[in-house]
Amino acid sequence: MDQNTAFLELKYGNIYGGYPNFYAIAEVAFLLYEAKTQRIFLESWKNEVDVDVVSVFSKVNELGNTVGKVREVINMRTGRRKDFDEEYKLGEEDLDVSFDALRPTRAPMRMFLERAFRKYRFRNIITFDGNRDVFLCQKARVRFDRYDIIDLQKSITKETNYLFSLNKLAKVINFKADYGFLKSNNLEYRLHPIASRQINPKTAAWDAARLMMIHNEYMGHRDDFLMKAALLLNKIEATK
Repeated sequence: MDQNTAFLELKYGNIYGGYPNFYAIAEVAFLLYEAKTQRIFLESWKNEVDVDVVSVFSKVNELGNTVGKVREVINMRTGRRKDFDEEYKLGEEDLDVSFDALRPTRAPMRMFLERAFRKYRFRNIITFDGNRDVFLCQKARVRFDRYDIIDLQKSITKETNYLFSLNKLAKVINFKADYGFLKSNNLEYRLHPIASRQINPKTAAWDAARLMMIHNEYMGHRDDFLMKAALLLNKIEATK
């Protein structure tokens, strides 16, 4: 790891009561790891349009194993949350209002990423199960032709023959974010206060930080990483 590496994470969801195959981008996090100095730069963008979207997240146990899926409704402007009702449907006119409100947000999201791409020098963009993330960015006309996009989940799956989730891998590396530091089994990085304030659970920035630490453990301490991944799988199997 002798070069700068970028990490991209999105949060997105369906319009509440809308079509299941239409996704609205709620958050974007772009993290740049500067290998030579071990500095971390984090840029975040938040969609603040007045639209309710469905957020889906996993409930996990102490091993990072998913024990359930939780759906909740979040207003992107206010952050207010309410219970999800699977029977709720928006009328066509109300759906059109939401689509009209979302359409102008593509340009500022694209400009956010384009500024980040110009600001930093890097070649590789790391994602995690990132096909949809990249597709949604491309729909907003973000161009990735100058960069190599690497899906870390695919790389680790190929080596371990197991489809690890981000939650499980965070357990493998013993990820921690507190007191202005990112920590894992073998690594520790000091964060600038501006970056530190952005890294909160259930955010795109939180996932970008976890992804960066997992990547750096995997690339820099591979034998230890693979051993601890195998140990976690053994523990998971023992609980079945």
